[in-house]
Amino acid sequence: MIEWSGEDLMIRDAVRDWIEARVRPHLDELDSGDLPPYDLLRDLYKTFGMDEMARSSFAKRLDRPAAASGDDTPGGGNAAMNMLPIIELCKVAPGLVSALGVSLGLAAGTIMKRGTREQKERWGLDLLTLDKIGAWAITEPDSGSDAFGGMQATARRDGDDYVLSGSKTFITNGPHADTIVFYCKLDDGAAPRDREILTFVLDRGMPGLEQTRPLRKMGLHSSPTGELFLTDVRAGADRLLAAGSGGGRESARQNFVTERAGVAAMALGVIEECLRLSVDYAKTRELWGQAIGDFQLIQLKLARMEVARLNVQNLVFRHIEMQRAGRTPTLAEASAMKLYAAQAASEVAQEAVQLFGGNGYMSEYRVEQLARDAKSFQIYAGTDEIQVVHIARDLLGR
Repeated sequence: MIEWSGEDLMIRDAVRDWIEARVRPHLDELDSGDLPPYDLLRDLYKTFGMDEMARSSFAKRLDRPAAASGDDTPGGGNAAMNMLPIIELCKVAPGLVSALGVSLGLAAGTIMKRGTREQKERWGLDLLTLDKIGAWAITEPDSGSDAFGGMQATARRDGDDYVLSGSKTFITNGPHADTIVFYCKLDDGAAPRDREILTFVLDRGMPGLEQTRPLRKMGLHSSPTGELFLTDVRAGADRLLAAGSGGGRESARQNFVTERAGVAAMALGVIEECLRLSVDYAKTRELWGQAIGDFQLIQLKLARMEVARLNVQNLVFRHIEMQRAGRTPTLAEASAMKLYAAQAASEVAQEAVQLFGGNGYMSEYRVEQLARDAKSFQIYAGTDEIQVVHIARDLLGR
């Protein structure tokens, strides 16, 4: 694939029109964190029939065995339909994509891949249609990048039930989530780092479960992030997702692949928007009697932005072709995509701020917001440093 098809471009233009009408008028509210993104995302789903697509395809998903691979996104096999809304939304408010991706790709995706038929019916459809919002809770205050080894949240057997305790932080959708996919370790007397990882599905309002207000962040304000505190939360075995091959650890790793590969599309949106804004500004902003685009230093910045755009777009095209061929990236491949794309988006956004000068530091000109949002790509879904580790270990066969 070397370019978007005519059908792809029709989808892109329709999404752009929706964004212009529905999202841009609310940018200030979104960036201040005053407007949760969920009603806008539901409107997106209804406008493009994604909710009905999810309902119509749900029956066949029910019959997939636990831990089966497959695409559980509304676009199904239409890879471009999945990628183009991500790219276009990230030109305006990348946080909307973070909120959507965690609810759909991570929370719903885990349940649809690891859950029993009954669990899919109980939680899956409401998440896939956005009737309910999901969170995916693995990160803890003291574990950071050592997500599995440093995990301290526990599940203790008590008769036929489990009693869950612990805390999670940096949880996207945490303050508003109706359904939470929660990772913890089985408290079975084994050495803490060697304990089995279990995955439970929790509901808002369960006794002992506290969801905090949104945390204050540097950027990505349109994606609410919070903390979870569990104090002796009782969960029946019906809330425990099937372990499958590799247990909860492998379940989380599969989600890391999905999340990291998706960052390339997010990064492309930011890069394209920063480049568009920068080119327009270079043509119209005058200094010393001429447009700043006539200066070679400005031309160098624009040229580097275009190189980054082409490279990241090619990563996205490659990922689409892999999806169409039914192939899932390895963890190392997804890490490489995420590492390059995240760094490219952050560098392009910072260069856009520099090109705009003092205006670039003002929120009115929007590159300021995009620079703050783009920085998050280098941190969430695994830091740059963790991506390097995964890539190097694969190369070294470790």
